[in-house]
Amino acid sequence: MKIVEPPSCSSPSNIIFVGRNKSGQWVAQEQNGLYGGLFVSRAQAVKFALFENGHHPETIVELSCRIELNTGGSGFSTDRPQITGARRVA
Repeated sequence: MKIVEPPSCSSPSNIIFVGRNKSGQWVAQEQNGLYGGLFVSRAQAVKFALFENGHHPETIVELSCRIELNTGGSGFSTDRPQITGARRVA
């Protein structure tokens, strides 16, 4: 029997940002910092994001600017004060 952990979010309206950090690792981070992770590939980051948001690709945004994983629960951080160059994954 395979045990699967349930998704962390309760609604599909949570935006999940996907991008690379300064070390080149892929980051997936919920907009409020509720959950996130580091990944070796974009595919794995998107797979995680889809699992966590209940398979709603419209709520995943890929960033062209750097994103750093923030585990403090106060949202994500980027290398720029404003997000530019963001695009929807789906």
